[in-house]
Amino acid sequence: NQMKTIRNAILLLARGAAGGYAQQWEFGAAGGYRQSPGNPVTAPAGTATTGFAPGGAFSVYLGQNEGRYFSGEVRYSYLLGDLRIQSGGATTTFSAVTQEVHYDLLFHTSNKNRVQLFVALGGGVKVFEGTGQEAAYQPLSQYAYLTKTRTLKPMGSVGGGVKFAITKRVLLRAEFRDYITPFPTEVITPSQGATFGRSIMHDFVPMVGVGFGF
Repeated sequence: NQMKTIRNAILLLARGAAGGYAQQWEFGAAGGYRQSPGNPVTAPAGTATTGFAPGGAFSVYLGQNEGRYFSGEVRYSYLLGDLRIQSGGATTTFSAVTQEVHYDLLFHTSNKNRVQLFVALGGGVKVFEGTGQEAAYQPLSQYAYLTKTRTLKPMGSVGGGVKFAITKRVLLRAEFRDYITPFPTEVITPSQGATFGRSIMHDFVPMVGVGFGF
């Protein structure tokens, strides 16, 4: 009958627009773990390592399927991990948070498949903020100062992962990201006579999450 014909036409158009298991839009959230390699410090007093302690990572994203093999995605992430300096058996830390906003292009296998492998490439900005209480004396300050400062850095984002559609609208997702920025010397400042071994910082972040198509 006429209603059945209209219903079938709507379903056919929806399937064509969605591209198999992929919907036009995808909203999701993910959680994981942030690990940043330490930055070596050389000072007259000796050597140390500084950077960010490991911590949790949480993000939300909104993506749009641009075609069968690529899509675009904007993401906000909140990373935990205190500032720290380590030398020998001594460690000093300072509370901190890190936030990111970035846009990525995702190149993936066909979105008509239930399982999609993808690589991601993009960029954005990253905000580093020391949130601890500054004191007149800070242990290991002969190497660097951990400061109550906020700074914004440009950021590159590269990574890859896999999506698995458990229904036409619900996707499980596992991925690994490398977030690349200049090292935030405004927040972790080398002491007089000290030099940092690297000017670039990597944040390695494996995450798992769930997305919803619409």
